[in-house]
Amino acid sequence: MTETINIGRGKQARRAYSLDDVAIVPSRRTRDPEDVNTSWQIDAYNVDIPVLGAPMDSAMSPKNVIALGKLGGIGVLDLEGLWTRYEDPEPVYEEIRGLPARASNRRLQEIYAEPIKPELIGQRLSQIREAGVVVAGKLSPQRTQQYWRYVVDAGVDLFVIRGTTVSAEHVSSRAQPLNLKRFIYELEVPVIVGGVANYNAALHLMRTGAAGVLVGFGGGAAHSTRQLLGIHAPMATAIADIAAARRDYLDESGGRYVHIIADGGIGLSGDLPKAIACGADAVMLGAALARAKEAPGSGWHWGSEAYHPEVPRGHRVHVGTVGSMEEILFGPSSRADGTVNYIGSLRRTMATTGYLEVKELQRVDMVVAPYEPH
Repeated sequence: MTETINIGRGKQARRAYSLDDVAIVPSRRTRDPEDVNTSWQIDAYNVDIPVLGAPMDSAMSPKNVIALGKLGGIGVLDLEGLWTRYEDPEPVYEEIRGLPARASNRRLQEIYAEPIKPELIGQRLSQIREAGVVVAGKLSPQRTQQYWRYVVDAGVDLFVIRGTTVSAEHVSSRAQPLNLKRFIYELEVPVIVGGVANYNAALHLMRTGAAGVLVGFGGGAAHSTRQLLGIHAPMATAIADIAAARRDYLDESGGRYVHIIADGGIGLSGDLPKAIACGADAVMLGAALARAKEAPGSGWHWGSEAYHPEVPRGHRVHVGTVGSMEEILFGPSSRADGTVNYIGSLRRTMATTGYLEVKELQRVDMVVAPYEPH
C-alpha cells in the first residue's frame, strides 16, 4: 500500500525513501562469505562484481576503465569528457584540481566548451579494447545521434546513453529528438539507458529494447539538482518502483529481463547491498571510485552537471583519497567508515542473510529505519 501525506488541502504527496532510510534484516540462515558468488550477467557478458564505474572524468580515465575491468567490474568512459576533447588532458586535470571553489563552475564551463574530437572517441575506446576488458562508453541523449557511429565503429561492447533524466518520449519543438526504440532496434550492441526514477518512465524505456536502465536523477555526491530545480528521487523507492516495472515488463514481453543499475546515492559500502535488496542488479559508483589513489581527479570529484553551459547543477567537491581502487573494492580495510571494501561488505551481507547469489538478495526482508549518525 502506498502511503500518501497531505501537504495541504489541495495537494498530496507520496512518501518515498532514500537508501539511508532503509535497512536489511538478517534471515534464519547464514553462510560463509567465501561461498558467496558476487557475479552477474548483462547480455553476453558475465561480470565478476556488480559494479560499473560512473562515466565521470574525476573517476574514469581510459587507464582506470581498464583497471576496473581487470578487477572484475565494468568501467564506463565519458565520451563527451576531457578524454575526447583534449589530446592530452593531464594539464587540464591539474588546472581543475587547483581551481578555487568560487571560480570552479565558470572555469569548468570554459574547459568543457572545447569541441569533442570524433577521432579521439575511437582512439580511447580502442585503447580499452586492446587491454582485453569490456568496452563501455557513454553519450548523452543530446549527442547520441551526432556521435554514435564513431562509438560503434570503435567496437564498443556496451553503449550507455546517460542523462540527468531520460525518457522514451522526449518532445521538442526545436529539433528531431532521438527515437530510442528505433535507435536501439537498429543498433547491434546492447544499450543501457537512464537515468529514470519512476515506474511509468522505466516501463517505457524497457519497451524500447534497452538491455538495462540506470536508476537515478541528477547525479550523486557532486550534484545540487534538488536545490536548483526542486527535483529529487529518493533511491530506495526509485529502485523498488523500477523493479516493479521490470516484473510487469517481464510478464508483458514473455520473459525479457531488463537489468536495473542503481546510479547515484551509493556513497558507502552498505548502500550497495541495500540497492540490490531494493531490486537492483548492479550499482554505478562515482564518488567511491574518485577516492582511489589512481583516480584522475586526485581526490576531487565532479560530474557533467557541474559544467552545464546554462544551468550548472553540481559542484567540484573534495572527496579525498582512501586507498587504491583494489582496496576500495576488495579491501582489506582498516577503516570503519564504509569507504573501503565494497565487495567485502556485499559478501558479508549476503552471508549474514543466507544468500549465495546477488540476484537472490533481492528477496531479503527490509525495514524502514531512518539512520541518525551519532
